[in-house]
Amino acid sequence: MTSSRSKPAVKIERPAPLRHPHSHDYPHLVKRWRSIASSAGLQFEVFAKTEGHPLLHLFSKKNKPDAPSIYLSAGIHGDEPASTEALLAWIERNAERARHLNLRIFPCLNPWGLVHNKRTDSEGHDLNRCYRDCSQPIVAEHRRLVLKSDYDLALILHEDYDAQGAYLYETSPAKPHRGEKIIAAMSRHMPPDPRRRIDTSRAKDGIIRRRITANMMPDWPEAFLLHFHGTRRVFTIETASEFHIDSRVEAHVAAMDAAIRLID
Repeated sequence: MTSSRSKPAVKIERPAPLRHPHSHDYPHLVKRWRSIASSAGLQFEVFAKTEGHPLLHLFSKKNKPDAPSIYLSAGIHGDEPASTEALLAWIERNAERARHLNLRIFPCLNPWGLVHNKRTDSEGHDLNRCYRDCSQPIVAEHRRLVLKSDYDLALILHEDYDAQGAYLYETSPAKPHRGEKIIAAMSRHMPPDPRRRIDTSRAKDGIIRRRITANMMPDWPEAFLLHFHGTRRVFTIETASEFHIDSRVEAHVAAMDAAIRLID
């Protein structure tokens, strides 16, 4: 016998809206950078095209002689979308602060990879292993722009599927070291990677420091180019890809905040 009483309605919990729903939408990324550039005091420039996508380069419109010179890049591996989202998020939150710095920014160095969620470009090249011989035209053009300036600080944003937390490479002869303070800032959003060896390097509390030589790797990553160009402090920042993208983005933003504050 069917009860005459109506059953209580089942309450359906709706998921919270995604904060980064366009993380692989390169045209949307370009649109947002165009929108923020002027208010952050940045000149917006397309320096090359690759596979139908414009490659972006932004730099401070006016040189500030007493301000630090800072290099920022992201997205050289297309399957690391938190890096490109975080770089844009930092500028959007710090537009006024950016006006008082000397910035050179490369928001996404591998648009095809970002759109297709691939580490490499469409021909299978890992662009972050092409900075010694510059065998790829895009890398050669990027290198030309990098070498136009000297830098007090370079921050290169990455992610790692094997990571168990946040970690960084501190490629710098400058002391005192700054890695501990950067990792501490990141730890509010992602714990430090606890491994004692990361890739082939010794690590402690998420920090890798090693002496860099020209022949250490046959194919230089972007960080080596900046190091041998004389950049005073070079950091490669890594977040763990298995964490939620919100945590990864916020950890990267925290790293940028901390590193820039330490030299600003």
